[in-house]
Amino acid sequence: MKVFSTLILAFLLTLNLGAQDKKKYTITRTDTAPKIDGVLNDEVWKTAQIATDFVQFEPTVGKTMPENKRTEVKMTYDDTGIYIAAYLYDTPEDMMKQFTQRDDFGQSDFFAAVFNPNNDAQNNTEFFVFSSGTQADASESPGNGEDFRWNAVWESAVKTVNDGWIVEMKIPYRALRFTQQENPIWGIQFHRHYRTTREQNTWNPVDVTSGAGIGFFNGELEGLNNLEPPTRLSFYPFASYVGDRFDSEKIDDFNVGLDIKYGLTENFTLDATLIPDFSQVGFDDVQLNLGPFEQAFSEQRQFFTEGVDLFRKGGLFFSRRIGSAPIGNPLLGTNEVEDGDFPQKTALLNAVKVSGRTKDGLGIGFFNAITEKTDVDITNTQTGEKRSETIEPLTNYNIMVVDQQFNKNSSVTLINTNVTRNGSGIYSTDGVKNSSGARDANVTGLLFDLKNKKNTYGAIAEVKMSNLNLADGTQTGISTSLGFGKNSGQYRWSLSHNLADKDYDINDMGILFRNNYSNFSTDFSYQIFEPTENLNNFRINTWANYNSLYRPGTFTGFNFGGRVFAVGKKSLMAYGGNFNVQPGKQFDYFDPRVDGRYFITEDWLNTGAWISTNYNKTYAIDADVGYETLFEEGRTYQSFFFGIEPRIKFNENFIIVYSFEWDQELRERRWINFIGDDIIYGQGDQLTIENSISGSYNFNALNSLTLSFRNYWSAVQYEDNIYKLGDNGRLHRDNNYTKEDISDPDVNFSTWNLNLTYSWQFAPGSFLTAQYRNRIFNFNNNGSENFGDSLNNLLDEPNGNTFSLRMVYFIDYNDLKNVFKGKS
Repeated sequence: MKVFSTLILAFLLTLNLGAQDKKKYTITRTDTAPKIDGVLNDEVWKTAQIATDFVQFEPTVGKTMPENKRTEVKMTYDDTGIYIAAYLYDTPEDMMKQFTQRDDFGQSDFFAAVFNPNNDAQNNTEFFVFSSGTQADASESPGNGEDFRWNAVWESAVKTVNDGWIVEMKIPYRALRFTQQENPIWGIQFHRHYRTTREQNTWNPVDVTSGAGIGFFNGELEGLNNLEPPTRLSFYPFASYVGDRFDSEKIDDFNVGLDIKYGLTENFTLDATLIPDFSQVGFDDVQLNLGPFEQAFSEQRQFFTEGVDLFRKGGLFFSRRIGSAPIGNPLLGTNEVEDGDFPQKTALLNAVKVSGRTKDGLGIGFFNAITEKTDVDITNTQTGEKRSETIEPLTNYNIMVVDQQFNKNSSVTLINTNVTRNGSGIYSTDGVKNSSGARDANVTGLLFDLKNKKNTYGAIAEVKMSNLNLADGTQTGISTSLGFGKNSGQYRWSLSHNLADKDYDINDMGILFRNNYSNFSTDFSYQIFEPTENLNNFRINTWANYNSLYRPGTFTGFNFGGRVFAVGKKSLMAYGGNFNVQPGKQFDYFDPRVDGRYFITEDWLNTGAWISTNYNKTYAIDADVGYETLFEEGRTYQSFFFGIEPRIKFNENFIIVYSFEWDQELRERRWINFIGDDIIYGQGDQLTIENSISGSYNFNALNSLTLSFRNYWSAVQYEDNIYKLGDNGRLHRDNNYTKEDISDPDVNFSTWNLNLTYSWQFAPGSFLTAQYRNRIFNFNNNGSENFGDSLNNLLDEPNGNTFSLRMVYFIDYNDLKNVFKGKS
């Protein structure tokens, strides 16, 4: 800790270093708005200032493009928004234009305009237009990177000409957050990407060697006089139909609802989903899970992905908890059974979030969601008596966060998450609390992210405390993180320490796979910023981790490894490799599922390599291969992995990608179950095969047809003799246990998912989406069954088919107001 204190003190002494000259653009107001059509014949463009002399930052820092590939940008504004015209000179045969869906970059050239109304270098709003006409937009900050899940409604048009292509854009003020100021200075940046050569250029130069966030290098926008923030009120009414068929069951569901975005103030926005509808959320990529930790899947519900950067601070918010499976399990009496399947989710009643940031860098966020009480019906098979039992009460999820940014690259954050379940417990009808019981949870985190002005060094410090109100009392836990490192230059390094005690638990609203740890980590990297004779990019990094329990401070493991990444200069093919070594004994305190017990492995090695060819070509391929083993006396474990993903781009509208993954584990030892107080392990083989196909046909930038298919199969077969885990962490067969003593430990697990979707953006921000989905699932204990037989049996299983149709229409209050006033 003294080393960390000394390093952080040295860092703090450098906080006031550094400055940068910035380009400036002076914008002028227009009384006649230009037409957004990609034709630059509007009167305003004849006199607008030109932003040019773009500078490359990748692959060659500081390079300027030749005259026939230059970029010229003009801007103007009126009472409704900011207009941009960009003339992107290029040789027609060098331009790439693939039609994709919104936010999918594909293989296209693009132009981007980046705004930062607060000019704080930390909160950019980015608007991209591809040469195909497709749009993308993102919010960007150093802590969260580019978040393309954020979406706004704005206008753009492109036109291809004989010496390049043209972009026109209108960014309405509703898409930006700013305060009313007399003569504001905004941050502004223009970004151009040449897909054929992967060259990237910006108007204001970017120093990628500094390690600073991209917003640090914004230019300045002047001249926005008498600018009034609009009433930011948007409505998203929707209607949907879902027809679900599973075996002989049929369900038809019609739903209408409304989502609202409202600007409470100039900088703060309320988002609300009043009648939630997530009928078209895609399938999760479920896998066979034989480990001690839960599987975690990414969020696909738009309300929980858009505008949540503040709420993700400190890693305390895992939105999939909201609407997940109930926490309780019913207590069944003699001869009692559940009626129907156990609920896999709880119903979301409504959700709201308020977030924004002031001109002085103060960010405030509030999030709230409520899920419905969930019951199960229970029947006594002998008497026929029926009853219901609550397995999840009415539950309120809440987040409050305050985040102060400063120094253009640093912040301090206070965040609290709270889960309150209605009632003091979940009870069965005889008054006995069930096996789960209700629980309330509260987690608070204080976070520091500090960098000096040159961004040479950075430090992080976090303290988080959890408090649970359980049926049998309270439980309070703590977690801390401390790190320091060099962020800039070719050589970079970091040191960190992470700790959590045994009672730290954030899993009511966050996700934590394990606690009770005290881990030290270090990392070192080297990278180039100028192309060499054969390489455009090259990076190598190494790491080492020393892990132990927090209480008692017992060593659990040590590992070190390395990774290399490179991109060829002419081929633009990316490739790399990695290795990771765990020398000596490693003590796993979680796999045995019993507190204080551990399982020992020794001298583990993992290594792999991969390639990714140039996606610009008609045919491209990704491939990787891996191997791992143990150098442990008495064990012959090996694992082989191979994956291949060819892709065919038939034309600029149509692309298909096929993926095949094969993973074979031989003589792996893993936890199976318990026999009395004995912890039982088995040794066996596991084979996993995954096939997937994805394809898209984009008629244009507004109409698309997509297909995704995935078949996952994994089978595990154990040897007849099984092991008992000893108190010393070793396995032995003193009890002569066999597989017959464990009920069917072998596993055969397979899934099939198919998703066909048509999407049409029929008006700005308005979509009609039709979707067909098919799903099949099978789980049995025939671990010896091969892939072909398993697939045949899977196809014989009952399958579910779902057809859904959903229409969302975007209504802006200001447009609606003008209609009622008789304005066009």
